[in-house]
Amino acid sequence: MENLSYYEILQIDQNADQTVIKKAYRRLAKEYHPDKNQGDKEAETKFKFINEAYQVLSDEQQKAVYDRYGKEGLQGGGGRRSSGMGGFEDLGSIFEEMFSGAFGGGGQRRSRADMDKYPLDMNVDMTISFNEAVFGCEKEINFKYKSSCTSCKGTGAKDGKLSPCNQCGGKGQVYVRQGFMTFSQTCPACQGEGSKPSEKCNDCHGNGYTELKDSVKINIPKGIDSGNRLRVSGRGNIGKNGRRGDLYVTFSVKADKHFVRSENDVYIEIPVFFTQAITGDEITIPSLTGELKLQLDVGTRDKQHFKFRGEGIEDVHGHGKGDLIAQINITYPKKLNDNQKELLSKLQESFGIESKPHEGVLDSAIEKMKKWFK
Repeated sequence: MENLSYYEILQIDQNADQTVIKKAYRRLAKEYHPDKNQGDKEAETKFKFINEAYQVLSDEQQKAVYDRYGKEGLQGGGGRRSSGMGGFEDLGSIFEEMFSGAFGGGGQRRSRADMDKYPLDMNVDMTISFNEAVFGCEKEINFKYKSSCTSCKGTGAKDGKLSPCNQCGGKGQVYVRQGFMTFSQTCPACQGEGSKPSEKCNDCHGNGYTELKDSVKINIPKGIDSGNRLRVSGRGNIGKNGRRGDLYVTFSVKADKHFVRSENDVYIEIPVFFTQAITGDEITIPSLTGELKLQLDVGTRDKQHFKFRGEGIEDVHGHGKGDLIAQINITYPKKLNDNQKELLSKLQESFGIESKPHEGVLDSAIEKMKKWFK
């Protein structure tokens, strides 16, 4: 493997960006980590080269040197090549994913048999109305959570008796060789567990857990929005060691018929008759907390905005309130009677030349057009 390029080691193209490089490294580092391949010297060697490749390619400066001069350029230019297995910032998160945080408390590692078959933290979705999100409310959530089966100790096997998987030999991975590269994939027989129940547990039917019903009341704060989450401590799934995770509630807020939310600001469309817009009338409009007086400008334009500061939604984190923005939608009569036409005609004449802005402005354009056809 030492004769392969760093890109071949990470199984990526030379044009790969940092996101692709990091993703490939994390996948391979988890696959070949010594704690998942105990006693496998080949996996340990691959893990060493995977780390070396990532340390160079994740550093833009070193990557540029390597792309131009290869490994020799790194050695000659003082590159920080390393054959060690530590010192990488991404390894901490990989360890947490592989061992559920076991490296954080005393350094004791957990075997596959100790690991839970499901995450302890769980999520439920909740849909609330627009006004519930704006003003806050109390809600009761009914949900189901997983609890490790006591009969089989969460293994899914009768009396907790497991046998090594025959297909992968207890490694949880099977290997496929293509050319000079060897790829691994999760064992389809044991789903990566490395072991299989000798006989399924009767109480949990081999799942390793049972599902129970629960309910909890939560206080939804003012200003909650779609996509926001609330954490309810200690109401998630229960693992083999009896520890219970957290429950997360993800919100979806229904749209309102009149108000449209944009972060903490609220928009409302106000229909205004054209005569009101022309004269600058004062009208009453609704807000989140009552009624407001809106003084139109003389000659208010269609789609013009009028802002009412502090009349929007309270920030869910307590950082003030948004604004209410009234957007004008000018409406016109669909038909006119003779009397109305006469009145409008007189009104137009009273403005004189001002009532015919197209005249004069378009005369020169018309004359130019005429010359095109001479």
